[in-house]
Amino acid sequence: MLIVLIPFFAHSDQSNTSGHKLLILGDSLSAAYNLKQEQGWVSLLQNAWSNNDIHIVNAAISGETSSGGLARLPRLLEQHDPTHMLIELGANDGLRGYSITKMKANLVKMIELGQAHGVQIALQEMQIPPNYGRRYTQMFTQTYHELAEEYQLTVIPFFMQDVALDKSLMQKDGLHPNAKGQPIIAEFMQSQLGTWLAE
Repeated sequence: MLIVLIPFFAHSDQSNTSGHKLLILGDSLSAAYNLKQEQGWVSLLQNAWSNNDIHIVNAAISGETSSGGLARLPRLLEQHDPTHMLIELGANDGLRGYSITKMKANLVKMIELGQAHGVQIALQEMQIPPNYGRRYTQMFTQTYHELAEEYQLTVIPFFMQDVALDKSLMQKDGLHPNAKGQPIIAEFMQSQLGTWLAE
């Protein structure tokens, strides 16, 4: 399947993205959970961009929360000196019912740390299952849009939206995409991130 999809990935040429280094600060959804690293959407995207001089640093860790990401970020910025950063965190905060106020404060600190290093930042919109209650789930997802407006950031739409409801594309836990779902996410993210990186 990967061989079939790569031509579609290569179809889009980000002509203004030469020399970009993209740091992905994320959780299991970006860490190829329960799969080989090369099967994950981040690795597939890096392969698709192999001719575009875009280097991806995948700093996603399974189980990561916004607090964990914040704690790791200063070292990651110093070590990798990225030009761009995608913050893909918060899902584990939501699944554990953590305070949205605390999550938002952690995201703010990450945004400000990145901006202080001259890094362009995008937020990955995250969603959690509706069984957490309408008020909590709406407040959770709205947090990303509020921060994007406040800090003039790009919000990448939830990358699981075309995968999560299709059981054939999901692992048995119902939370993580399987090997068949990863290329779909990679293609979606190439379009979304490619547009952002070219701005």
